[in-house]
Amino acid sequence: MSEKTRYTDAELDEFRVLITEKLEKAQREYEELRNSIANLDGNDVMDTSPTFKVLEEGAATLSKEEAGRLAQRQMKFIQHLQSAMIRIENKTYGICRETGKLIPKERLRAVPHATLSIEAKNDQK
Repeated sequence: MSEKTRYTDAELDEFRVLITEKLEKAQREYEELRNSIANLDGNDVMDTSPTFKVLEEGAATLSKEEAGRLAQRQMKFIQHLQSAMIRIENKTYGICRETGKLIPKERLRAVPHATLSIEAKNDQK
């Protein structure tokens, strides 16, 4: 029997469901991060006494910077998941971009936006 060159439509549907769930969760988390950066939760340095205001302003700046970095990472993750959905539509999902072979299902379940097999990933190092 010849080696499989792509996942079946049923297998692609399984991955579509998995990616859709991860995408929805990632988008919710991204919105939460954006809201914390914009301080939409209403907590602000004006809520505290003047004694702690300087310390709290510094902490707020640090936490906003951290939230900004996390938001950037989350947006990148969302973009990778969206690209994976496009590959599903094109029926190229799960094919290693280096070797052209199928990426094992176990890897795709763990990292659904993967475009490289473990072997190809290790060869990059």
